[in-house]
Order: sequence, then C-alpha cells, then structure tokens
Amino acid sequence: MANKSIFLDRDGVINHDKNYLHKVDDFEFIKGIFVACRQFNTLDYKIIIVTNQSGISRGYYTEEDYQKLTHWMITQFKEQSVNILDVFHCPHTDNFSCQCRKPKPGMLLKAKSKHSINMKKSWMIGDKERDIAAANAAGIEKTILLRSSYEIYKPSNASFTIDSILESIAVIQEIES
Repeated sequence: MANKSIFLDRDGVINHDKNYLHKVDDFEFIKGIFVACRQFNTLDYKIIIVTNQSGISRGYYTEEDYQKLTHWMITQFKEQSVNILDVFHCPHTDNFSCQCRKPKPGMLLKAKSKHSINMKKSWMIGDKERDIAAANAAGIEKTILLRSSYEIYKPSNASFTIDSILESIAVIQEIES
C-alpha cells in the first residue's frame, strides 16, 4: 500500500531562512511548525523534508555540519511528538548537472521509491517557486506556497498561496474532507 506524504522544504518553511544556515545556535523554528506537523501526522501523512543545501558545495559548511544540524532538528521534532519519516538534501549548486537540486524532482522521486509514496495523494509545502516546480515534475499536484518577503509578489503555479504554515492545516483538511 502506498503512503501519502507531505513534503516540506526546510529553510523558510520549517525554520527562518538564514543564508547557509548550518549552526544549531542560528536555527529558529517557524511559529506553528510543530502544531502543523502533528496535525499532518494525525491525518496519516508521512512527513518528508527535501532541502537544497548548496552551502556544502560552496564550502560554507561541511556535510558533517549539515548532518549534525539535521540530527538536532529531527530530535526537536521528536520531542514535540512529530514523526519525520526522512530527510533528503541536495548539496549541489545550480552549476552541477544533478537531478536532485530543486526545481528538479530527484529528491522527491527518490523518496517516492524508497517509501512507496503515492504522489497523487501527497502535498508539497515550500516557500519558493522551485519547490512547486519540483513537486509538479514529480507528479505532486497539490502544492502550497508560503509567502515570503522575496516571493510575495511573484506569480506562482502553486495550488494555494498562504501566509503561514498554520494556514496549511485548514487547506489540507478542506481538500481531504
């Protein structure tokens, strides 16, 4: 049986976007992320994080730095009774010809294969159009764009554009009912 998932971008959705974030001391969760994710778990969604992390290729931080921060973040979710199924990341810049860096769908397709995800029943929540494009390319039709200061006036191909992660609960519940 295929699982349904909510794919979350990290920077700008889970935490405040700070350029090349790689230290626990600089990590600040977005208000409402734990409440929203607990609700997603209650609705039987598997939560998977997909994040571009070009700071690794740029030499701003190491893969080990990224893994330490990710382990800490997952621990914080567990302490808040949220189950994160998996985290996928792309360490490349746009200059690489990889298939994993959003807007390419590689991370999403890898998650689909690894965890038997039904993409038609899944959602993508991101804060950039590249998140929406990756989701659409992977067969995810239900997408939510969280408005951010640098994307607020740009047109989007997202199914829904909202102001906060907490608003996503009502959107998803409405579609699910």
